[in-house]
Amino acid sequence: MRELLQRYFGTLEGALSGAEVTDFSGKMLTLEDGCDWVRRIAHQAHDAGDKIIFVGNGGSASIASHLAIDFSKNGGLRSMAFNDAAALTCLGNDLGYENVFATQIDFHARPGDVLIAISSSGRSPNILGAVKAARQRGCKVATFSGFTEENELRKSGDVNFYIRAREYGFVEVAHLALCHAVLDIDMGWRPPA
Repeated sequence: MRELLQRYFGTLEGALSGAEVTDFSGKMLTLEDGCDWVRRIAHQAHDAGDKIIFVGNGGSASIASHLAIDFSKNGGLRSMAFNDAAALTCLGNDLGYENVFATQIDFHARPGDVLIAISSSGRSPNILGAVKAARQRGCKVATFSGFTEENELRKSGDVNFYIRAREYGFVEVAHLALCHAVLDIDMGWRPPA
């Protein structure tokens, strides 16, 4: 078991350190530049009275909710997640599940908001629809995806984070860690002396 755990954590470390970041045109960016873009754009949105919106399905929905509260409570940045059960079931029933996030963006987003779209596969129709709706509203977009490098979400954001792994656990933990790194470093985290 010890060897398996060491290999597991080594694989996770490799997934994180190998995270790839691109801009909308597909140009490679450094991980530092991608994280700094998210940090800067989040502050710009908040300072202008706008907000950060997080969306995701399943485990990524939990990440979205976790980050929305942490960015708000700990980071002091106006943030929300569109994961309310009544909204999801109402809109899914009435308009189709592929529209649950795009419709909420139509209801609540405004130019200057920032969408953080999280999908392990990068192929979820409702996440891709959210990105399209956010762009139509004049929002900035950051995406977090994994699995295959040709996933559509990876090409959709102003900045796109991609984790080269095919297991949900590695992709989801890496997405959460990257977003937490942005927030924690912004809040002043430094390595222990």
